[in-house]
Amino acid sequence: MRADLLLDARLFMHRLTDRTVPPPHLLAAVSGGLDSMCLLRFLMDWTAEKGGAVTAAHFNHRLRGETADRDEAFVRDWCKANGVPFLRGEGDTHSFARHEGLSIEEAARRLRYNFLAQAAAKEACAWVLTAHHADDNAETMLLNLIRGSGSRGLSGIPAIRGNIARPFLWLTRAELEEYAAENELPHMEDETNQDPAAAARNLLRQKVLPVLREINPRAVQNMRRTAVILEQEHTILDQQVKSLTAEARMEKGVLCIPRRILSEAPAAVAKPAVLQLLETVCGHRRDLSAVDAQAVLALCRGNQVKWELRLSYNLLVRGEGEDLVIVQLSPPPGPVAVTPGQPAAFGEWTVTLGAEPGEGDSYPVSLPEKASLTVTSWKSADRMTLPDSRGPRSLKRLCADAGFRPWQRDALPVLRVDGISAAVPGVGADAAFAPQPGGPAVFVTFTKEDGNEQ
Repeated sequence: MRADLLLDARLFMHRLTDRTVPPPHLLAAVSGGLDSMCLLRFLMDWTAEKGGAVTAAHFNHRLRGETADRDEAFVRDWCKANGVPFLRGEGDTHSFARHEGLSIEEAARRLRYNFLAQAAAKEACAWVLTAHHADDNAETMLLNLIRGSGSRGLSGIPAIRGNIARPFLWLTRAELEEYAAENELPHMEDETNQDPAAAARNLLRQKVLPVLREINPRAVQNMRRTAVILEQEHTILDQQVKSLTAEARMEKGVLCIPRRILSEAPAAVAKPAVLQLLETVCGHRRDLSAVDAQAVLALCRGNQVKWELRLSYNLLVRGEGEDLVIVQLSPPPGPVAVTPGQPAAFGEWTVTLGAEPGEGDSYPVSLPEKASLTVTSWKSADRMTLPDSRGPRSLKRLCADAGFRPWQRDALPVLRVDGISAAVPGVGADAAFAPQPGGPAVFVTFTKEDGNEQ
């Protein structure tokens, strides 16, 4: 083996732990495969020389039956024989994937990293080390490329993210095989790694990367070099995004920023800035895409003074004059039963049926005996006939005519009589429930929490 083969990994670890006093406790993610066994051996040698300690953490995904148990037993026994502390975890990946609506690969990744985070916290480990190498990084870059990812996705696997660190990203799979052979390291083979039908990664590993190496034997190393360049460029881009989003102001969960700031910024800065603003409001980035950012920017740059756009996580983005406003709406409450004389809460609203009009929007109605009375949100099939109107109209249209924006309409309470929309605040009561002169009547009153009419 070349004497400098692990030089990059050693330099990486030196930068990672140089200022840590005393030397840190490290947690190594060990599947039992060749890559992770090389990582564990490398960290054992590192901590023996530099100080600190290493613990092996193995997660059983319960995907491969007896072979998964075999791998766990192998890692446990090897660690025992070599004096390495061993932690294990397990999870039902299939059930978790079904419950969360994830692919098996993504479900396994989440379960594994959740376990590693908990294990690191329990053992007071400063860093979690994984064995991702240059070939893994090349596969990730190619996957992101064919998925239409931007330059951030093409920067590949980060060397450090949070307390997760990857010292082998400059090493190829072939170099790790050389290291394992020289150190006589045993390992277990995951048979699914050889099945082209198992995952897109396997197709890239078995079909695509060999072709790229035929074109250029250093294709994988060059892709890693490109990833580092893109990562450095993104550091500068992130600074520009941070400067732009600093112009936003957040008050009571509502974010505002001048539209001009976004519309005048270069697209390379404006798009990630929009995604950052959306994430600031809802706390999530997943399912928010470049398509969403482009839609927001297109509206920012348009001539409309007022507009609205609904996105994932119940986000509402709207233009208000010179500002872009982002708010996360609460989902409408479920149906609520109404009893005359007893206030019924519906979101920010209180609905009351009484003998006298109350404070708020109040309408006289005549109710059939033993009618089922409920309050719900609006439905697309709802139609109402208002007094003095020419006939029934959709509740959607009536709300628009009353000045309600879609996000406001979604929060309105609708009084239903035997399932039929009878009254809505700011809109009125259906003529079918209007009291006859001198006949019995009750008043339905809609009041918001702030005491103001909608």
